[in-house]
Amino acid sequence: MSSGRTALALLAASLVVGLAAGPAATTAAASNASATSAYVAANYSLVRTARSYLRRAEAAPLAVLAKVTRECPLVGEASPQDPQSTELSNEVIGAMVVAAYHLNVPGLRSFIGRVKGLRWSNSHLTRAVRAYAAQVQVLANLSPPDLCGDIRAWKLSGFQTLPATTLSFDAKFMPAWVALGEVPSSLRPYETPAEKSVLAHSNTIEEELTEGEARAVESWGKIMNELEIQP
Repeated sequence: MSSGRTALALLAASLVVGLAAGPAATTAAASNASATSAYVAANYSLVRTARSYLRRAEAAPLAVLAKVTRECPLVGEASPQDPQSTELSNEVIGAMVVAAYHLNVPGLRSFIGRVKGLRWSNSHLTRAVRAYAAQVQVLANLSPPDLCGDIRAWKLSGFQTLPATTLSFDAKFMPAWVALGEVPSSLRPYETPAEKSVLAHSNTIEEELTEGEARAVESWGKIMNELEIQP
């Protein structure tokens, strides 16, 4: 009798657990679907808006070039090529990226607001999305560097010591430097066929943005030459 009662108790317990797990699994699936839909839509809006600014974004580095040509041509003349010049090269890249991304700060902040609170049952995916949103937020909030002032300060030190402003800017910019349109691979299991189609369109737009960034390399070279800085 005792054995029979134990078996019945175990059966009852398993039924309770099963009934409890059913609604929980359904809720998790619904949450995953909702978060995925929201991310796909926010990503598409971000890259589509960025494409509308693409021509101006490609011209933004030319404004940086015009500023250094006007304010401090050849300021780094006779400077060495060393780790410090590499830091300054990174600062030049940051100045270009910030100038381009700041054309669409409202779009960046809209994306951040739409995705930073999303949650999936996959904690790795949740962390990846939040980390990406944090990187975009840094780029949206980062003030452009004073290239001329920083290189003048470096020159005054005999090209021995970088100013704190360069080190501070690079420490913020470099870890946050990401392309727009990033989609974690761990999102794929949650994507519906319709969402996969939207992401395919997003990827096409992202390729256009990447090509625009590649064309900006020429502007980087011109800025470095104007400053007389070796990367």
